[in-house]
Amino acid sequence: MNGDLIRIVEALQREKDIDKEVIFRGIEAAVASATKKHYGKDTDIKVVLDRQTGKLTAFEDGKPIDPEELGRIAAQSAKQMMIQKIREAESDVIFGDFEARKNTIMTGQVQRYESGGLIINLGKTEGLIGRKDLIPGDSYRPGDRIRALVIDVRKVGSKVRIILSRTAPEFVVKLFELEVPEIVERLVVVKAIVRNAGYRTKIAIESADPRIDCVGACVGVRGSRIKNIVGELNGEKIDVISWDDRPEVLIANALKPAEIAGLEIDEENRAARVIVAQDQLSLAIGKRGQNVRLASKLTGWQLDIVTEEERQAVADALIATLVQAPEIPDQLARTIVAAGYMSLDDILTRGAETLATVEKIGKEQAEAIIQAL
Repeated sequence: MNGDLIRIVEALQREKDIDKEVIFRGIEAAVASATKKHYGKDTDIKVVLDRQTGKLTAFEDGKPIDPEELGRIAAQSAKQMMIQKIREAESDVIFGDFEARKNTIMTGQVQRYESGGLIINLGKTEGLIGRKDLIPGDSYRPGDRIRALVIDVRKVGSKVRIILSRTAPEFVVKLFELEVPEIVERLVVVKAIVRNAGYRTKIAIESADPRIDCVGACVGVRGSRIKNIVGELNGEKIDVISWDDRPEVLIANALKPAEIAGLEIDEENRAARVIVAQDQLSLAIGKRGQNVRLASKLTGWQLDIVTEEERQAVADALIATLVQAPEIPDQLARTIVAAGYMSLDDILTRGAETLATVEKIGKEQAEAIIQAL
């Protein structure tokens, strides 16, 4: 029996990947607990399991317990507790294994639908992709292979639940890492990403090596690399843009595929007015405002899209208003409007200090203009 116990422990170590010492201690604790119940709560019980022979010895208040009696107690009372300890140890191993895999992509097999989500077989345990973590258009049947990002690892009783997502922006980043070795090698760096899962993603990248075309590396020859990613995401549009620390360049890049005609930046409020030709307006705004909304999130700037005609109409109206003040002649009014101001509130909000930075307007004149307005 003693040799059988050692063989069982070794088998558990191989099959469940549980450290043998954890199992030995679990057996000792289980037998000690059962023995304590048999002799009474106030009894001091110590159990020792020989790691080489598998022999169990126990002591009651320092006195050895008869081996036959100990065997009956262990066989009758400790079995279920030993099973529980082993399950807990197995759960700890699985938890530690998957905790180390957070923010990585895993491949599993669809088992079934549950509450609109999917239960995924990951081998040692199950994963859950909730309804909100499925991409619109995802269609899987039991038995299908599926890839998703590990976003959380939770213990639910004695079980470990792995939370997966296909809608997280990081899922797209990891897909790029699988397709673009330059990202893994840190030759190309992902600076920012925003996503409306199933519809559009904007990912800003930067090259750490001036000899590498970062956008070209991500797209691949004839789009080979990005096609694989788009296929995994059910045809989701992906805009790969080049990062730039200059806000005017970054904003223009972020609004692609639209082309902009002009840009007026308010650095103090991190706001920008983007001027586009009439035929670029719908492209710049995007379906249901999607393009401009994602571009705004990506850059961190509040963006307002106007056509050249709208911009000119507003400018003309503001000039007409400004020249009504005796202190503001026509040329000065045009200088103010050319600096990007779009309304009286805009001028007053930014104040004299900002107005004084406009070419040909000094501090005293700026204060006089603000006073007049």
